[in-house]
Amino acid sequence: MLKGIPQILSPELLKVLCEMGHSDRLVISDGNFPAESMGKDAIVIRCDGHGVPEILDAILQVFPLDTYVEKPVNLMQVMDGDDVETPIWDTYKEIIAKHDERGGDAVGNIERFAFYDEAKTAYAIIATSEKALYANIMLQKGVVVE
Repeated sequence: MLKGIPQILSPELLKVLCEMGHSDRLVISDGNFPAESMGKDAIVIRCDGHGVPEILDAILQVFPLDTYVEKPVNLMQVMDGDDVETPIWDTYKEIIAKHDERGGDAVGNIERFAFYDEAKTAYAIIATSEKALYANIMLQKGVVVE
C-alpha cells in the first residue's frame, strides 16, 4: 500500500500509467466495449466490478491531461438513430473540472467507428463493468510539471 494513491488504482494500472509518455492515449471502457479485440496491440487492464467515473477520478489524480491539444478527452459520439441519454457525460465533465482547469472545454466527441479506430492505437484500455451506454472515454496524457 502507498500513501496518497487512490486504492482503486492497482499496481498493474499504476505501472501502465507511469510507463505512458506525453501524447499516449488511454481508453476507459464501459462493459459493452470490445476491450480485448480493440486492445490486441495495447495493454488491457481489467477493472471488473468498477464503473468508469470512479476509475476516471482516481486516474486524474495522478495523470495530467495534454495541454498541447484542444480536446485531450474524447467521448464516443451517440450514433444517429440511437435514442440514448448520456447523463454520465456530465459526471465526467464534473470529474475533469476537479483535476483540469479547462473542465468540460477539454472534452470532445468522436464518431463511434472513428473512436474504435483510435482505441486500436491506444497505449492501454481499461475494461470496466460500467453499465451506462456510450460511457467510453479516451484520455491523452500530458506532461508532468512539478
